[in-house]
Amino acid sequence: MEEEDYEAVLCVKPAVHVYRVPPRASNRGYRAAEWQLDQPAWSGRLRITAKGKTAFIKLEDKTSGELFAQAPVEQFPGIAVESVTDSSRYFVLRIEDGNGRRAFIGVGFVDRGDAFDFNVALQDHFKWVKQQNELAKQAENPDQAPKLDLGFKEGQTIKLNIANMKKKEGAAGNPRPRPAGPGGLSLLPPPPGGKSSMPTLPSGEQLPSSHPTPTQLPGTPITDSLLSWPQPAAAPSAPATDVWGDFSKASGSDSNQTQANAGWVQF
Repeated sequence: MEEEDYEAVLCVKPAVHVYRVPPRASNRGYRAAEWQLDQPAWSGRLRITAKGKTAFIKLEDKTSGELFAQAPVEQFPGIAVESVTDSSRYFVLRIEDGNGRRAFIGVGFVDRGDAFDFNVALQDHFKWVKQQNELAKQAENPDQAPKLDLGFKEGQTIKLNIANMKKKEGAAGNPRPRPAGPGGLSLLPPPPGGKSSMPTLPSGEQLPSSHPTPTQLPGTPITDSLLSWPQPAAAPSAPATDVWGDFSKASGSDSNQTQANAGWVQF
């Protein structure tokens, strides 16, 4: 089947009204207010079809689908479909009976959204027709189609920043050296958030302790005894009054506590 014989349905609206259009007294345009909108001449459904490049607006019976009238549209906007000047829901169609007779009727949509869809369906169809005509012209005259020129024009230059490219190549060619461990072995960097492993030293050598030796305060026996106490790993913090209370019990008498306090060094 050829493309010219195929009929496509573009739009279907179930409720439209048809009105008698009085003759125009001037070229000022049609006005729907003059149509006796409360007395439509016919009511039914509207269907837009396309056969080739021509669109057909068909008015059909809702129940039986019998054709009431149709308007061939070869151009939009054009004389076959005209909008009224006082509303967006009403149009004037030029209908034909196939025998050369023509008449103008008014068509109104109940919903404003249906009128919008009617307009868009015709616009999309004739936009496609325009594209098909342009493609056909280009196929007939391929030499007349505009060509894309990517060459340099006279006097046009281009600038390349070579200095930044050399810096990037130098940075990629000189990787950062790894630190060397005992015996000339390279050490891998520690994983993120982890601890680096301690290198093994020859026998007889010890690494310096990371914890400094606590400083002894001269002439303070109380401090010496406190530092010599074994410290628990997770001892709960106690108020200062409890610590001194335990210490006073261990001293045995109030006089010893007074002598000990006399030898305490103030910070």
